[in-house]
Amino acid sequence: MSANKFGLGRGLADLQLAKGAIPDISVLAGTERVVVKQIPLAQIGTNPDQPRKTFNDAELNDLAASIREKGVLQPILLRTVSGRTHMYEIVAGERRYRASKLAGLNEIPALVKTLSNENAMEIALIENVQRENLNPIEEANAYKNLMEQCGYELDDVVRLIGKSESYIRNIMRITTLPESVKSLVESGEISASHARTIAVAENPEDLAHKIISKKMSVADTQRMVNNTKKAGKGREKFSKTIDPKQLKDMEKSIENFVKTPVKIIERRGGAGQIVISFATRIQLEELIKKLS
Repeated sequence: MSANKFGLGRGLADLQLAKGAIPDISVLAGTERVVVKQIPLAQIGTNPDQPRKTFNDAELNDLAASIREKGVLQPILLRTVSGRTHMYEIVAGERRYRASKLAGLNEIPALVKTLSNENAMEIALIENVQRENLNPIEEANAYKNLMEQCGYELDDVVRLIGKSESYIRNIMRITTLPESVKSLVESGEISASHARTIAVAENPEDLAHKIISKKMSVADTQRMVNNTKKAGKGREKFSKTIDPKQLKDMEKSIENFVKTPVKIIERRGGAGQIVISFATRIQLEELIKKLS
């Protein structure tokens, strides 16, 4: 996947334009005119793919108090949606949206832009990661979603986020942990470093409770893991069993049949997805006829 995959330039430019108090004006972004205007809160819905799932009540109340006094100084970023109970969906700025509701506002300044699901997810992830306000579980799940829902490879995520491959690999180990252990990470009872260390062990839940009860350091935890049987599920998640050239040949073979772009995404244990793209409704109907 090339760097051109990322359609973020204009979206991130809009975020930069959103800094500070901005009146009702329109700004030109390529061929699309993006308008900063007041949008009723009742017309706005949250993004189910928002990386951040937890919001600190005390911080929201502080922000709400600031909004009551000074107003919303930085517009949020929205995209239009259809088939929903709301007209707009939040791409970036859910904290400001929630705090504005707490402050009793009826509307909020916003940039409204047309964005695909992929670009909306990219912008939401980048905004949260750059502000460093995601907990480790939210961050790991965000990278996982980019790979599984948007068809990104590991090197794509590395380029997009600007962090090393080893960092992305290590934090994504956390997604293999049992939910009970993930809860301990979210609550801060064990650190992300502890979680990454025990993710490759056979009994991470037992080890997590030992870390808490014995107040173990990461180094002590690593030694303990080394003395236990490893399940190997951490590194295995990223191993590829199909040769890259063979994978491309498979994609080409399917493309020759369906006459549209195809991507094969291989996952752990031989599972995966075949993603078939189409550009128009007519092409979709033709595709369905061929496949059926």
